[in-house]
Amino acid sequence: MNLLYLIFIFIQSSMVLIPVNEHLKDNKEFTDDPDCIESVTMSVDFYKRIGFNPPWICYYAQLENQLVGCAGYKGKPVDGKIEIAYGVFPQYWQKGIGTQIAKKMVVLALATDPSLTITARTLPEENFSARILRKNNFKLLGQVTDPEDGEVWEWEYMKDTN
Repeated sequence: MNLLYLIFIFIQSSMVLIPVNEHLKDNKEFTDDPDCIESVTMSVDFYKRIGFNPPWICYYAQLENQLVGCAGYKGKPVDGKIEIAYGVFPQYWQKGIGTQIAKKMVVLALATDPSLTITARTLPEENFSARILRKNNFKLLGQVTDPEDGEVWEWEYMKDTN
């Protein structure tokens, strides 16, 4: 994928990723939102453990001036790999928003470093996350043991080679 194509994808979608700041006091728009209060606190606590390394941070997804979900990178790249995570607020489930959020995370990662391998992990079952990843050109690699989550499926983004 070339950079012009990535910029086009960013422009054509009205979804925006809004960064979660390093300190809780700097995230008032999220701490005042009942959909965000738990996840913004988790994001800031995550930064305390792994560091605050933009763009490899947490984000909220905004669509038509509404916060619809959240996403993040599980740390900065290690050995040329980055893992994405994402979620959609329940009132926005089954509307294609998870697919858009995952795509935005892939586009941002590749715009930052086109050589990265992008991965994701899901519960080891066919579910909405598996469908979201398949729609975004991720391939199931198999089951792995995650130190925090136990047995999970690992996915890898398949870059378009055209």
